[in-house]
Amino acid sequence: MLRLVGVLVTVVGAIVAAALTFPGVFSVGRFWPVAQVVSFRGLLAAGFAAATLFLLLLAIARPLRAMALTLALVTALAAGANVAMLMTRGLGTESLPAKSDASIRVMTWNTAGEATTADTVAKIAVAMDADIVALPETTIATGEQVAIAMRELGHPMWAHHVDNPSTQWDAGSTTLLITPDLGDYAVIEASQDGTSNTSTVPSAVAMPTSGDGPIVVAAHAVAPRQAYMSYWRSDLQWLADQCADANVILAGDFNATLDHMAGLGVDGGTLGRCHDIAAETGNGAVGTWTTAIPALLGAPIDHVMATTHWKPTGSIVLRSLDGSGSDHRPLIVQLEPVD
Repeated sequence: MLRLVGVLVTVVGAIVAAALTFPGVFSVGRFWPVAQVVSFRGLLAAGFAAATLFLLLLAIARPLRAMALTLALVTALAAGANVAMLMTRGLGTESLPAKSDASIRVMTWNTAGEATTADTVAKIAVAMDADIVALPETTIATGEQVAIAMRELGHPMWAHHVDNPSTQWDAGSTTLLITPDLGDYAVIEASQDGTSNTSTVPSAVAMPTSGDGPIVVAAHAVAPRQAYMSYWRSDLQWLADQCADANVILAGDFNATLDHMAGLGVDGGTLGRCHDIAAETGNGAVGTWTTAIPALLGAPIDHVMATTHWKPTGSIVLRSLDGSGSDHRPLIVQLEPVD
């Protein structure tokens, strides 16, 4: 009887470990509670490693030895697979390459409303020489203050904005700053009136009205809380649909990691036809949320994505601002146009 129980426990353990390690293969990555667990792949790897040590200790007891050693092998393999995946996605880079005349830099930072001052955002955006700045949870009043501060620092930007009046607090606002060097932009009416937008926290789709700049989307998907799972899934699909054009840059707080986006890519893309820039430049495993824990244990839920019109040349997640007020870390990427 004990042997049968051991076999059943081992089989169930192996299935759970496999599903958490490869949620896209099992098509469970966008369902509660797997979606929440796999958000923190660094913690997941550490958990499997700790389970391995515990099971090896448990194997000292002779009646449990066979089951414990078998489960220890399962958890050790799962820990190794998770570490390998983290390393493949990138454990972080320290700087961006030199900026050329043609390159652009895109910054996204969920400011957590008034938790981050406009002056702080402006100084970081100017220091990073950002051409596009996506600011989820930022009102237009704050966004205009950022733009004014950037202008005074010699880096003018146009401020664009959408809001969802039904969502309280600054989470109902998203601000987008774009350099005049890319031409004139306007947020499309469907974004402004909510006809076509993310469900709860809004996203801004800005189209060029002059020049040949990209379509720019400041993204914000609702968090995958248990009561909001269906809205979250539809938000991710909506964001994927925005990457249908050949020249799109998508930046913001997706409340989703690469594991949640499995199956939403088109023609080799990560989300729609867009590719995740951080993952292609060595930062795909660096957590942007929450600043309460080390970056490699956090969830990389803030992204900058672009279609193949753009070639990624670098990225960086700023870890030095964890005490600035926001619970998110800024992500900055550098892109070069593809001729």
